[in-house]
Amino acid sequence: MTSARDLRRGALQALYQFDAGNDSEELVRQSLDQSAGSEKTHDEAFRLARAAWEMRGQADAAVAARTPDWPTHRQPAVDRSILRLAYFEIVTGHAPPKVVINEAVELAKEFSTDKSALFLNGVLDKIYRALREEDEACGNSDPPNDDSAAAMRAAAPPEGPPRDSMT
Repeated sequence: MTSARDLRRGALQALYQFDAGNDSEELVRQSLDQSAGSEKTHDEAFRLARAAWEMRGQADAAVAARTPDWPTHRQPAVDRSILRLAYFEIVTGHAPPKVVINEAVELAKEFSTDKSALFLNGVLDKIYRALREEDEACGNSDPPNDDSAAAMRAAAPPEGPPRDSMT
């Protein structure tokens, strides 16, 4: 069985490669095939990464607005990739925001530094709160993963990966 964390690890691996300038989807996909996990996990992780990569402009803008002293281009590539993945998951409703933030922190602890984990937690919490406030201002009392503002819903969640549960 594929875990949501395994999908995120694979998606992070692909996003990191895209960010490093590897724009060959075939090579990125092949690198996933060489990592642990099933073919299904690799397919789902690649779809998730590609969708998050396509939304990177919005993610980077949201992050930059909350980190003026630490612009996106100065952030470590791993952190940038985690932020892009988490942003995508939050705004598309791929998983509950609190789960996404927790998973992003865990990925940072695994692949980056403890300082990165704290930084990502703070940035993603600010983004989540801003989205929630935007929804409330639009008259929507649901959390961002249920029915966020239309402008934030530009990308549909990828097929396949299971939604996390709060339990």
